[in-house]
Formats: sequence, C-alpha cells, structure tokens
Amino acid sequence: MAQHIVIADDDLEIRDVLRIYLQNEGYRVTEAEDGLQALEIVWAEPVDLLILDVMMPRMDGIRACMAVRESSDIPIIMLSAKGEPIDKIAGLTTGADDYVAKPFNPLELVARVKAQLRRKNSGSRALNDNVIEIGELVIDRSRHTVRLRGREIAFTPIEFSILELMASHPGIVFSAEKLYKSIWNEEKFISDNTIMVHIRNIRSKIEDHPREPRYIKTVWGVGYKIE
Repeated sequence: MAQHIVIADDDLEIRDVLRIYLQNEGYRVTEAEDGLQALEIVWAEPVDLLILDVMMPRMDGIRACMAVRESSDIPIIMLSAKGEPIDKIAGLTTGADDYVAKPFNPLELVARVKAQLRRKNSGSRALNDNVIEIGELVIDRSRHTVRLRGREIAFTPIEFSILELMASHPGIVFSAEKLYKSIWNEEKFISDNTIMVHIRNIRSKIEDHPREPRYIKTVWGVGYKIE
C-alpha cells in the first residue's frame, strides 16, 4: 500500500506542485487548506507524513503541529515563507521534524520526505520528543547528553549541536557551509576547516574506527550525513 502524505497549505498552486511530485514518487497524497482540515484527516485515517505550512487561516501550522503531537509521532515537515533562524527554531521546537523555507525546490522537499520516512521505518527513531537512537548511539536533547552502548560521552556544545542536527535528519547530506550556518547562525561562511575539525572530534568519540565511520559518513565533494 502506498504511503499516505497530507499536504496542508492555503496556496493551491503549492499544493498542486507538491502533489504532482509526490504522486510521481508513488505516494498517496491528500490535500488540506488549513490546519483544521489537516487534523480531521490525521484523526480519521492512517497518515505516514504531514507537511504543514506555518501561515494558514483558521488554524496555523504551529498549532496544528502541537495538536498532532499530543497523540501522534508521525513525521512533520513545516513550510514557511519566513527564513529567519528564530522561525526555524519555533517550528522545530513545537514538534516538527524538519523545516523548509519558501521558495523551495520541490525535488529538495521530496528528498526531505523520503529521509523522514526512512527514519520512521529504520533503526533511527525518536524514542520521544527529546531522544534519538541510532544503532547503539543515544542522543538526549533535554539532558544534552550522548551515550554509546550505555556509556556517556563528553561533548562540547558545538559538537553536540552538530551531531543532534545531523541525527535529526538521517540520510540528508549537510555541506560544511550548511552546517556552519545552521549551528552558528551566521550567513557569512569563510572556510570549512572549522567543521572538518569538529567532525573529526565527533568521530573520535563515537566511532570504533574513525577512518571507517559507521555513523557519520563523508559524501565526497558534498558534505556529511548520518545513515
């Protein structure tokens, strides 16, 4: 049976574009014009992933996301014309799994959808809103801790932020520039040496064989990802 995706956006053109791209990938797609319609669908039938626009009439995406999270852990991707870091943080802290700023490339959004569905169906999963488990690695957002095979490992705040960001988006490739801008919240990017050093330090702490990493993979010429 095809996986079911709900798109909630008051912009008909955006819904049409996303529906076409997602249906071409074999997904079943249902459309909603606002957050209330999206909730009615989620409560009425099985849904595998929910795409929510932040700004919608009657009920916005933030409130809809919070309502869904009261009873469901389905992956949620937020859409918004706002691209400031504070807007992204607001979306993610309400329980969303990913955030995409408008305008966006539909192919990128499809890739995000696939990554979230892989996470849902694989060994990488959110045990609750604060804990991510990937294999023998457990990342606790609330306690700001990392455990490997039950043993807590000391991480600097920056190292933790990089690992938590990548672990929250398994399968997504992060360039050094994207990691830098996301973690440091700075638009100006000078060199990827800083990121390289942090990645090396993280690997030295969580990988049995850092030169043959199990968790953080290098995509040569592109960046890094967690499988």
